[in-house]
Parts: sequence; structure tokens; C-alpha cells
Amino acid sequence: MNARTPPSRTRIKICGLRTIEQVDAAVAAGADAIGFVLYPPSIRAVDLALLRRLTERVPAMVSTVALFVNPTSNKVLATLAAARIDLIQFHGSAEKESETFCGSFGRPYMKAFAVDDGFNLLESVNQYTSANALLLDTPSAGHGGSGKTFNWQLINTQNMPSAHAPALVLSGGLTPANVGDAIRVVKPFAVDVSSGVEISRGEKSIELIHQFCHAVRAADSQNAT
Repeated sequence: MNARTPPSRTRIKICGLRTIEQVDAAVAAGADAIGFVLYPPSIRAVDLALLRRLTERVPAMVSTVALFVNPTSNKVLATLAAARIDLIQFHGSAEKESETFCGSFGRPYMKAFAVDDGFNLLESVNQYTSANALLLDTPSAGHGGSGKTFNWQLINTQNMPSAHAPALVLSGGLTPANVGDAIRVVKPFAVDVSSGVEISRGEKSIELIHQFCHAVRAADSQNAT
């Protein structure tokens, strides 16, 4: 993907789902990817038995994503053996999630980065040249799901190489109310939402999932005119 060229359609990932009803709602609303949290301290975490049941519910052509934070190799391998996982999301530190580690599991992966005033997109791209996507999120102690946005103007794609730039996935405090503005400013390949479609912490809203997907499609339609 050329980082300077906006995608013809913004892809949508709904993350942190824990029930069949939520998975069905995300699929019906038009989500391109569904994320499952394999980080035990998270209120949105699932165990392998539940993960298996939920991923079995996801139809073909909708991607399943497993989110880890500083996992061991055994943890990742056990997850891949237990359920259908199309993409791995690494949300921990660069020390424990090196490019070599992230790329060692035979699956496409994306690496998450917390964006603050010192963030350098080009350096991040060069650090993880094998990543299929970079996920840009708000700094938080909980490794995502903070419900807070960051300054989207900090994402500068002007000096990005055009030939091998990875897809950019925008996360961090996105909601049905602000995702249209985020798409217009950043022009990401995809947007990722978790807390922004919750009625309380960890409790997804079927209605908000549909509203979020509708808002993304509306923004794409406006940008196309």
C-alpha cells in the first residue's frame, strides 16, 4: 500500500469481542476483521476455549485477529493451534516483541505503536519491515482500549517510501461520532475500535457496532465525491 494514497475503502476492525452475539453483529454490520484479546489482565480477554468457539462463528472472508501483549512463543503457538487466526496483533514492547519474534509464526502480523510527540512513523516502519500493518494507538498503561484519542496530526506520511509502506491502522478513542473526522485527517488503510462501541467498560453495544460501521462507510462516501 502506498501510504500517501488513501484506500478506496477504509477497512474496519472491531476488537475485544467476547460473545457470539457480538461476533454476529460485527459481521452483519460489515466489519472486515474481528479482534480477540489474548492478554489476561484485560477485561476483554478470552481463553482458548472461548476463542475457538468465537472464531468458528466468523465466516470466510472476514479476518480473525489475535491480540497479544508481550507473549511467549508458546502462548502464540498454542493460540494458533487452538483456533483459526488469520492475523496476529502484537501490542507490547519492542524489547519483547522484536521484528524477528513477531515474524516467526508463519502468519501475517501487525505491530502496535503508541503515538506521542516523540513518535516517528518512518523509524517505526524501518523497525518492522516485515509487518503487514502498523497499528497507531493512544499511549496507555493497559496497552490499548483507553477510550482516548491522540493528536492525529502527529502521523506524518509525507516522507514515507511509496513502494513498501505497510498499511496504517488507526486506533485510539475512535467512536461513531469522531471516526469520520479521523478518516479525513489520517486517511488510514483501516480503523480499529474497541471501547468506542461499548456501553460500559468491556461491554460491547450491538447498536454502537452498527453505528460505527455506518459512520466509516459514510466518511468513505463523502471522501469519494
